[in-house]
Amino acid sequence: MKIRILGSGAGGGFPQWNCNCNNCKRIRSGEMNGKARTQSSIAVSSDNINWLLINASPDIRAQLEAFPAIQPKQGLRDTGIKAVLLMDSQIDHTTGLLMLREGKPLDIYCSEMVKQDLTSGFPVFNMLSHYCTVNHHPIPVDGSSFTIPAIADLRFYTQALKSKAPPYSPHRHDPHDGDNIGVVIEQISTGKKLFYSPGLGELEDHVMTAMQTADCVLVDGTFWTENEMIDQQLSKKKAAEMGHLPQSGSGGMIEILNTVQNTRKILIHINNTNPILDEDSEPCHILAKNGIEVTYDGMEIDL
Repeated sequence: MKIRILGSGAGGGFPQWNCNCNNCKRIRSGEMNGKARTQSSIAVSSDNINWLLINASPDIRAQLEAFPAIQPKQGLRDTGIKAVLLMDSQIDHTTGLLMLREGKPLDIYCSEMVKQDLTSGFPVFNMLSHYCTVNHHPIPVDGSSFTIPAIADLRFYTQALKSKAPPYSPHRHDPHDGDNIGVVIEQISTGKKLFYSPGLGELEDHVMTAMQTADCVLVDGTFWTENEMIDQQLSKKKAAEMGHLPQSGSGGMIEILNTVQNTRKILIHINNTNPILDEDSEPCHILAKNGIEVTYDGMEIDL
């Protein structure tokens, strides 16, 4: 199984276009040992030819141009993208679908709740109906498995995670199973498994089971601390209120991942405020000591 990190940043990317926080200011001025990042999305394949796009960020065009394996190879119009899987209906995970409007109908796999959001509060599917159109494929949210015909040798297990729907969702204040999902991707021929969850706000039993049985976990690395946005005077919300589990502190991602053995552990969806973006920072060194990696745009993972 091949996994390409198309984008590794949280919403807004890094540096964020209108942000002058310590990280954004220093990366722009060349005073920081770090990498710019586009908004999070990955691609998965078993043959390096046919790819499943997981989430479509607003930066999708630049991400695809930086990835030759997914670019046109046959005919006047072509792509290695054979299907799209959406983890939620957030702007930074779905707006990129509009950039794919020039092609054939999009085969999109997502929960019923995500479909509802994308045909109502943020009607991306409706807009695409005037261009390429969308073939919606419903997915389970109870951990059941399914396959995608165009993506050979991979099986997918999707399960609901506790989370809020986006602000524009008709059920923003009435959470439903399927607002946000985690996915286990298994290569059928080898049994190798990836657990992917770029938005993870609570450690549920099924999440822990998925991580413990995976060969690689690729999980939420948005914030370093619970009060990160508050301390930097950029928001009044804590990490938990925004649907994210911070890395540090009691019950944080480091503590959790330390209970997962014989598994590669990688963080994705890094917010522009997170000190781990500075590769010389103490938090970055702490992650390394705990055997936890940080994704970057263009990173490739082979399982």
